[in-house]
Amino acid sequence: MTSPVWRPFTQHGLGEPVPKVVRAEGTALWTEDGRRVVDAISSWWVTTHGHRHPRIMTAIAEATQRLDQIIFAGWTHEPAEQLAEELIAMLPDPLAYVFYSDSGSTSVEVALKMALGYWANTGRPRHRIAVMESSYHGDTIGGMSVGARGAFNRSYAPLLFDVDTLPFPDEGREQTTLDALERLCRGGDLAALIVEPLILGAGGMRIYAPTVLAQMRAICAHHEVLFIADEVMTGWGRTGTLLACEQAGVVPDILCLSKGLTGGAVPLAVTVATAPIFEAHRSTDRAKMFFHSSSYTANPIACSAALANLEVWRDEPVAERIATLAARQQDRLNRLSGHPAILNRRRLGTITAMELGAPDSAYLSDLGPRLLAFFRDRDLLLRPLGNTIYVMPPYCTGEDDLDRIYDAIEAAVQFV
Repeated sequence: MTSPVWRPFTQHGLGEPVPKVVRAEGTALWTEDGRRVVDAISSWWVTTHGHRHPRIMTAIAEATQRLDQIIFAGWTHEPAEQLAEELIAMLPDPLAYVFYSDSGSTSVEVALKMALGYWANTGRPRHRIAVMESSYHGDTIGGMSVGARGAFNRSYAPLLFDVDTLPFPDEGREQTTLDALERLCRGGDLAALIVEPLILGAGGMRIYAPTVLAQMRAICAHHEVLFIADEVMTGWGRTGTLLACEQAGVVPDILCLSKGLTGGAVPLAVTVATAPIFEAHRSTDRAKMFFHSSSYTANPIACSAALANLEVWRDEPVAERIATLAARQQDRLNRLSGHPAILNRRRLGTITAMELGAPDSAYLSDLGPRLLAFFRDRDLLLRPLGNTIYVMPPYCTGEDDLDRIYDAIEAAVQFV
């Protein structure tokens, strides 16, 4: 019987096998037929410390004994209050206010609405949004609008709003990107720039320099254009620091966080803003309130999981684990240097990527499904972006599992 489940980013007409996972722990997933599968992409970039981290699981279990979902419009609860306070204490000034949602896409929607609301409520309406070429910010309407146009969203083009696009700052093209941003800012109606700091995600794991990020932030600040950092993927240590923005010495006006916020255990997102953006929405005029919510805003169980994640960051040697994993990955990446079919080997923190047999990634490349099957047959969860193979494992991943991952990548050159 055909399953009634409609899966994300899946072409059901291809009839590809769908393994059923019955247990997860650390770096591994176990299927119902007894296979141990190494999760080399952190189950779509969410699992940071490893699956079912004991402290986070315990916090979830204990939270269920006290609370389930509580309305967050005009009401509150301790997990959300405590989490907001601890996040602000952890994040750099002047980030000061936390708005809860439930996914990376919705955190971006919130950020865009905050930016436009800020300009509208301060009596200086600006409506243009600038984005970076090849970026990805989610699959909601706003998220798709500020992402690259193509196969991901072609069918939905009538719903999307226009944006201004900056060329990607490849090495040697950095000034072109900065000049384009300067021209847009001088136009006077640019409300905000939204970027994935230092590395694109679904856009091919393309990396750019911290100096470019710093200069983009400076240009925006000079022209009073709001700077939105989408750290949904890059946050929580993936790039080697808690936030990717740290490596450029910048603080955004609006910060989007999700995925690793709960260690990847349950859905939760935050959009964190500076005081001026919050104050632009605070008024005795009810028409100026921030009109956004979801039914599960600030879910107490998810907030409890996030609080446990912050405890892990405080009490365990997370930074050391990240550094060790990054060094081990660099060593394995170096060993691939002798393969002419493996191009553009690169690493940022615990993220590595490379192209197989072609310099540019094509998401709908026929090579993608063949690679996916090849890795799946070797009990690896690797999900190439076309011919771009990337590795983004949990921080607890050991040498044996890393060897399995990179040995399989090395064997995949047979497809070229």
